Amino acid sequence: MKLSESWLREWVNPELSTADLVEQITMAGLEVDGVEAVAGEFSGVIVGEILEAEQHPDADKLRVCKVAGGDEVAQVVCGAPNARPGIKIPFATVGAVLPPGEDGKLFKIKKAKLRGVESFGMLCAQTELQLGDDDDGLWELPSDAPVGTCLREYLSLNDSAIEIDLTPNRSDCLSVKGIARDVGVLNRLAVTEPNIEPVAATIEETVTVNLNAEAACSRYAGRVIRNVDVSKPSPLWMQERLRRADIRSIDAVVDVTNYVLLELGQPMHAFDLNTLQGSVQARMAEQGEKLTLLDGQEIELNADTLVIADDSQAVAMAGIMGGEPTSVTAQTKDIFLESAFFDPIAIAGRARSYGLHTDSSHRFERGVDYKLQEQAVERATQLLMDIVGGQPGPLTVVEHEHKPTDRLVSLRRERILSGLGFDMADDDVVDILTRLGLNLQSSDDNSWTFEVPSYRFDISIEADLLEELARVYGYNNLPVTSMAVPMHIESDDEGTLELGDLRSALVERGYEEAICYSFVDEGLLKSFEPEAQPVPLQNPISQDMSVMRTSLWPGLVSALQYNLNRQQSRGRLFETGLRFVSEDATVAKLVQTPMMAGVIYGGLNEESWHGKPQAVDFYDAKADVEALIGKTGQPERFSFAVGKHPALHPGQTAEVRCDGKAVGIVGTIHPQLQKKLGLSQPAFMFEIEQSALMDAKVPVFEPLSKFPEVRRDIAVVVDQTVAVADLQNLVEKQAGSYLQDLKVFDVYVGKGIDPQRKSIALGLTFQHPSRTLNEDEINASMDVVVKSLEDEFNAALR
Repeated sequence: MKLSESWLREWVNPELSTADLVEQITMAGLEVDGVEAVAGEFSGVIVGEILEAEQHPDADKLRVCKVAGGDEVAQVVCGAPNARPGIKIPFATVGAVLPPGEDGKLFKIKKAKLRGVESFGMLCAQTELQLGDDDDGLWELPSDAPVGTCLREYLSLNDSAIEIDLTPNRSDCLSVKGIARDVGVLNRLAVTEPNIEPVAATIEETVTVNLNAEAACSRYAGRVIRNVDVSKPSPLWMQERLRRADIRSIDAVVDVTNYVLLELGQPMHAFDLNTLQGSVQARMAEQGEKLTLLDGQEIELNADTLVIADDSQAVAMAGIMGGEPTSVTAQTKDIFLESAFFDPIAIAGRARSYGLHTDSSHRFERGVDYKLQEQAVERATQLLMDIVGGQPGPLTVVEHEHKPTDRLVSLRRERILSGLGFDMADDDVVDILTRLGLNLQSSDDNSWTFEVPSYRFDISIEADLLEELARVYGYNNLPVTSMAVPMHIESDDEGTLELGDLRSALVERGYEEAICYSFVDEGLLKSFEPEAQPVPLQNPISQDMSVMRTSLWPGLVSALQYNLNRQQSRGRLFETGLRFVSEDATVAKLVQTPMMAGVIYGGLNEESWHGKPQAVDFYDAKADVEALIGKTGQPERFSFAVGKHPALHPGQTAEVRCDGKAVGIVGTIHPQLQKKLGLSQPAFMFEIEQSALMDAKVPVFEPLSKFPEVRRDIAVVVDQTVAVADLQNLVEKQAGSYLQDLKVFDVYVGKGIDPQRKSIALGLTFQHPSRTLNEDEINASMDVVVKSLEDEFNAALR
């Protein structure tokens, strides 16, 4: 919305500077986007009158004019085609300064000689003063313009254009009247509206109006005006106000409808009465019906578009744009003025669907006062009578029961304190809301009930009234208080890991997280777990999503296949989610267990120029599981044992145990399953219960020993069936409390060793926290370890 400050001040004139007024409007929620002068920077330009105009003796396109306006008649050489005696024009006298040109410099008028003839000044077009876009010739001023008067004073050019960026809910401020109403409320000033009296009819002619789309158009006002003189131009003051709102002057009738739109906020349209066939109707368009718009483009209408039509065809897109065949032209003698209320829902989005956006659609989409139509027609008639004359008919108003009804909204006193943070005096509450146009209907000790004015579409609930109180009272005047909310800070249980910590551990090791469906293909699931009894879905989305998964592996391996089929030779995927296991394939005995699963395939590292490529193996998958276990800080609770799973290689499968209970499994995919899935290399998978990984040991600081470590290495020969983990457990128990670290640094099978036996090399590190261990203590511990290994595993020192 763009309007002239001087026009606004005719309605309400607070004692504020332009800057203060702009700030006040912005702080009231009507954000001002910009303020600019309404005219270019110039001085020394007056109203002049051409007394004589003769042909230049040495130039066909120049005239030598005698111009009145200054202290004496001046001779000016002019090249404008419309320079002729009797017209009044802007006259830049010698010494005048005109707006800057393309070079950005001000242009100063000096005495000059053009083709041998002296010229004392310059006659101006609109563009040369930056007062319009007409550059076809001299700007012809009204015949009653006082000669010699400063042009800036005559046109009141010491003015500013204020551009306001309104939120969609404040459609009531899309007019000078709406902005003035708010400014008046903010400054406790009365608003001076123009005197709009009903125009008496001088003819009895009317046009029949039918509302066939009652919900979309519930009110329609119209008036016939005969014998208008469209050749008469709009007064200069009206053209200037339109220009300052970025609206181009066209003719008196169109200018008046645009002026009323800016002044009151009610879009209007004028038809050439003699082009209308029969009655006027508000109806929905027929699919494919054609209409040529005012801008010349022909469109095909959709059935959801509201139109204004006569008995033969659509003549306008309702609330958007009129049609060209029925528009007012230079030959128009009789007009039909219309002003209607269209439901915002019926107009919203329609203009954009045709690639249009007009001032009318902008307002109707947001809501127009549903009681304003009669006043708008009367105002337009009043202006037209003063400018183009004519014979008005009676005002016709047709309305339907679908029209909006008055709304009542209540405000409780207690909500003011809780909503605004302070108590407002009752008189101030009533004063602010009534000055905004709300009508107090009733009140008691606890609340007020107000009737909402028809132009405030944005007020419908109690919170809206609170917002209005805060807005008018002043957001910057509201008390500032610190938030005081009683809060109980929950303790952070460091003994419980977050699932995100486990996810991060795998991401750090090069994994990508996959999210797979909980529903899988039954055949694929049976390939992984032949004896599983999955719960079937009663209404599956598709055949390959027919049962609930009993393992996360089918989904992960399918995701791996998808990537391999798209030239991805390497994959590391993991997923966290539920598995669904039931004893009898029914929901009644369904157990849902949160699991974490992963699959690795291809190269150990990304392809690179350095190093030799190395494929992943079982121990890489096991290392990833150990990394998850390491996050708990309690690796001693976990162990690995030989395991069995139908989807895994019999000799390369390990069961993961926590406190002796099986909680997961890791291994190499079974060769038969690998072949069935079309994998050229083995894949390595793991799956473990999330609950086993959630309990973490809270770190406790222990002082570092200042005394040296002592390491002893031994190699023992044991049966091939002995698990290294069992050896480690025994050594840790027998080595004593000073054992700090135990490593397996070599495993040997081959020449020099019984084929049924293997050599395991162990490194034991001892350290005392407060003294240096002596040789006897170390030897004693080692003797106990060796003796225990001999007794338990028939081990022999190598």
